[in-house]
Amino acid sequence: QVQLVESGGGLVQAGGSLRLSCAASGRTFSPYAMGWFRQAPGKEREFVAAITWSGGRTYYADSVKGRFTISRDKDKNTVYLQMNSLKPEDTAVYYCAAGGAVTTTKYGYDYWGQGTQVTVSS
Repeated sequence: QVQLVESGGGLVQAGGSLRLSCAASGRTFSPYAMGWFRQAPGKEREFVAAITWSGGRTYYADSVKGRFTISRDKDKNTVYLQMNSLKPEDTAVYYCAAGGAVTTTKYGYDYWGQGTQVTVSS
């Protein structure tokens, strides 16, 4: 089992930045790929970014490419999502997830955090 805890969400004005963190515990020695997803009210949970276990490859949704950066610190068992140039449409609950292989689909992840709210005001 892997436990994931997100932090770093909050309220920010459009154009601002936030950095989300996802701390993993439990079977963290396994080579899990990590992903970030988000879900706005009334919408499906959507892919945001993903990173391989090694950290050598990253993937982004078109809507965040060039503004968001995913990274991981294996020594700290933590994944980060640096979000710059935030827009009101980025408002959502952000979830981190762990899975056996990197993928952009939510069905490919086995473990999920509880989510952290990000609200971007205009």
